[in-house]
Amino acid sequence: MFICVFCSSSNKIDPKYVALAGEVGGRLAARGHHLVSGGAIVSCMGEVARAVRRGGGRTVGVIPQALVDIEIADTDSDELIVTADMRERKGVMDARSDAFLVLPGGIGTLEELFEIWTSRVLGLHERPLVVLDPWGLYAPLRALVDGMYEQGFTRPNVFDAISWATDVEEALDLLEKPVPHLRPTGEEIGES
Repeated sequence: MFICVFCSSSNKIDPKYVALAGEVGGRLAARGHHLVSGGAIVSCMGEVARAVRRGGGRTVGVIPQALVDIEIADTDSDELIVTADMRERKGVMDARSDAFLVLPGGIGTLEELFEIWTSRVLGLHERPLVVLDPWGLYAPLRALVDGMYEQGFTRPNVFDAISWATDVEEALDLLEKPVPHLRPTGEEIGES
């Protein structure tokens, strides 16, 4: 499978997150998978790609021209796709991926998570979506979405569309499992 990994490109984070990205990359390659990433060479994004390549996997990096211009492109990618902007980048990453894995990250990672999660809830794709969160960074997010569900702002299948894991092997096992078919009803289509 080509697994898209959404993760941080910040150099200001705790090194444990970069180490986690390296572990993920190594385990993806060991299981025979390949990587689709945001195409940058920095922080977690760069480390997951380097680890996949060290393990014999292929990497597809997708990066907007503006980031290439500031010299953070992963030019060692097996395939580096340069896009006009962030929206095109996300579309290419989506089209090239068989599954999605979200590691701890910032607002860019959240934005990518929400787009894939929303389209899964709407039944627009049936690919696995897993969040790997060993240290609880996303716990407040889960509580927020749970509260939104309780108040009727999200669909009943919101949590059927996503899996959560606390270790790498659990996350990869979830990515490799078939996912339930989500078919929203007409009534649910009108919900937020």
